[in-house]
Amino acid sequence: MSDQQTSLFDSDPGASGSGSGFGLGGATTQPLDRPKRRELTWNPSADLGLLLLRFAVGGVFFAHGMQHVFGLWGGVGMTGLRNALTAFGFRNVNVLAWVTALTELVGGAAVVLGLFTPLAAAGLLALMINAVLLKAVNGFFIAGPPGAASVELEVVLGLGAAALVLTGAGRVALENGRTWNRRPAPWGVLFLIIGVAAALAVYFLLRQR
Repeated sequence: MSDQQTSLFDSDPGASGSGSGFGLGGATTQPLDRPKRRELTWNPSADLGLLLLRFAVGGVFFAHGMQHVFGLWGGVGMTGLRNALTAFGFRNVNVLAWVTALTELVGGAAVVLGLFTPLAAAGLLALMINAVLLKAVNGFFIAGPPGAASVELEVVLGLGAAALVLTGAGRVALENGRTWNRRPAPWGVLFLIIGVAAALAVYFLLRQR
């Protein structure tokens, strides 16, 4: 009797390297062919979802920019924006007010159109980071006592802008085919860092202590 170990699924001791053999009861065994999974590809639904997100986030910022730059739709205009920035303790409010208003107006329009989306969305994110830091003491919920002074809207808009920084505009955009549109991940991380850094620089360096 041989001391060599054999398997129930080998036809003979020398057939251990073969791909098929005989199982229990003499049934022939064959290697299983696993079904191939469909490759993960970009789909039109994702493009449509990003387009709606761009309209929601960019449209709101664009409307606020129109309120500040042109005083439309019941806006406070540039004078009201300068007064608000002064009340929050910022310096150089004349320049800062124009930077804020134009970032809302131009950045919002660029996000809607899908043009330089990572840069534009990073600018909008920077605005919302400052807004949240300034108003965090008022609480989160709009439905609470602080009302519009809460940070609920700013958090939602800021997270939406951050998402667009990372995902890009999608294919339904004026920038379709550009490098940052085809490879959104590295560009998104870069502009996310730039947006956060700019927000913190404004908050800590341009406010009176």
